[in-house]
Amino acid sequence: MRPAPGARSLRRVAAGLLLVVLLAASCGGDDDRVDVLAAASLTDVLPLVDPEPRYRFGGSGELAAQIREGAPADVYVSADPRIARELAREGLAARVVDFGANRLVIVVPADNPAPIRAVGDLARPGIRLVLAAEGAPVGRYARVALRRLGLGAALDNIASEERDTRGVMGKVALGEADAGIVYATDVEAGGAAVRSIEIPAAAQPRIRYSVTLLRDRPATRAFVARLLGPRGRAALGGAGFVAP
Repeated sequence: MRPAPGARSLRRVAAGLLLVVLLAASCGGDDDRVDVLAAASLTDVLPLVDPEPRYRFGGSGELAAQIREGAPADVYVSADPRIARELAREGLAARVVDFGANRLVIVVPADNPAPIRAVGDLARPGIRLVLAAEGAPVGRYARVALRRLGLGAALDNIASEERDTRGVMGKVALGEADAGIVYATDVEAGGAAVRSIEIPAAAQPRIRYSVTLLRDRPATRAFVARLLGPRGRAALGGAGFVAP
């Protein structure tokens, strides 16, 4: 039987769109579900891109360690492309693709009891500062920004180190810290309990998000196609992420 014109046209569309069509047409049983390990700062946005995978969110470095230890996973979404590319060099991941960018902000409790008005206030004696651990990308980025501003003394005010950006937000929202440094896209998760203060553009590190396949199969390629396609761009843009 000659293929219908619609079938012939499908063969000519972009590979990413074709993968999405194939995913939608699949039976979608549990065996087809995708296990995604992703940066904690993507907790709210990735389910909007695709609600079907099994997601596990955390610090990008911690998740990479789990991959090296053999944790079951199909896709790795990192807030630090360097970590993903290390996995690729080790033969644990495929080609790494950057798909989004972010920036840092200071977050303080809504009543701001310290009070903190600008980034320089983080170095004042007695300020309780909470950062993510240096092994988490947001923790490393925060330290880079402070040192670029000549505020290494702020690191002496670290009251606690959290596993990821959500841990930092939780401490500040509960009033257990005077300030923290998180991604700009995290602030909405704190709701009325927090407010943000800008960090100068000159101090901002280059923050990029990347995705890579750990297992190459149709369902995983379809997930990546959806993330990189119009649906992914719309969800990321709505959450405050920008193009890399």
